[in-house]
Amino acid sequence: MYRVCFVCTGNICRSPMAEAVFRDRIAEAGLDGLVEVSSAGTGSWHLGEDADPRTAATLADAGYGPLSHRARQFAPDWFAREDLVVALDEGHAAELRAMARNSGEAAKVRLLRSYDPAADPDDPAGMEVPDPYYGGTRGFEVCLEMVEAAVPGLLDAVTAALDTDLDGARG
Repeated sequence: MYRVCFVCTGNICRSPMAEAVFRDRIAEAGLDGLVEVSSAGTGSWHLGEDADPRTAATLADAGYGPLSHRARQFAPDWFAREDLVVALDEGHAAELRAMARNSGEAAKVRLLRSYDPAADPDDPAGMEVPDPYYGGTRGFEVCLEMVEAAVPGLLDAVTAALDTDLDGARG
């Protein structure tokens, strides 16, 4: 089982959105039994809460199934079970790398937009999915657009990692 955890600030907007979109793409690719998808936050502000209603509405409007979600906080010992920890902005990535107990764990942290071929790695803001929490509906739509643009590249990377794991198991 390959495990991917998406991480944002409070685990009620961006990371549950990315989790839902990626889970949908995993199912479409027929990888349900091979990839486990989850999400968490760097902070504890919303522990146990549902996803933000605007996140759920944006996903529903775009044709994604109902969102079943309870906010949780990422803990350092989770690195041992996660294969990939996908941060939604550089602040999250920095917090996660600081939490990592060794360089191997820190290497599991990647920015979601690093998988988007249109994202500009020379523009730090261009690699981040902005937090829509304090804005209106359009911010959630933009967040979804950015997530959807990055997910195909992420799916390719996870599929390649699975192929490598399967080849090694056959070896």
